[in-house]
Amino acid sequence: MPKEYVAYEGQEFTIEWYYSPKGESQALQYYLELNAGDRIKVLKLFKLIGDIGRIRDEAKFRNEGDKIYAFKPQPHRLLSFFMEGKKIIVTNAYWKKQDKLPQSEKDKAINCMNSYRQRIKEGTYYEKEQK
Repeated sequence: MPKEYVAYEGQEFTIEWYYSPKGESQALQYYLELNAGDRIKVLKLFKLIGDIGRIRDEAKFRNEGDKIYAFKPQPHRLLSFFMEGKKIIVTNAYWKKQDKLPQSEKDKAINCMNSYRQRIKEGTYYEKEQK
């Protein structure tokens, strides 16, 4: 089954789900398990940054340092990073239970970012089209 990479394609950015080398996307799986109302909140944020190019409200989107950014549809967090070619890659997601970003979640996002960049450089990230 082909992977569904694109979460939203806007005029300014394309938002994509990150896939591990095993072909799993924790962020997409988390998103699919949300109720309809929470999925709409996530998509509104994706649409805003995808079409406008920024979200000014830090309560909705924030730089978490180390090139990691958080989409913040309450009470959820979806971590991401920016990539060349006007892409935002959504790495992992979790239910916010405390004020501070858990270091373990940020570390997961950093590891995903490093893996993505390495696999892009090697040309092994995206599946080849079947003929």
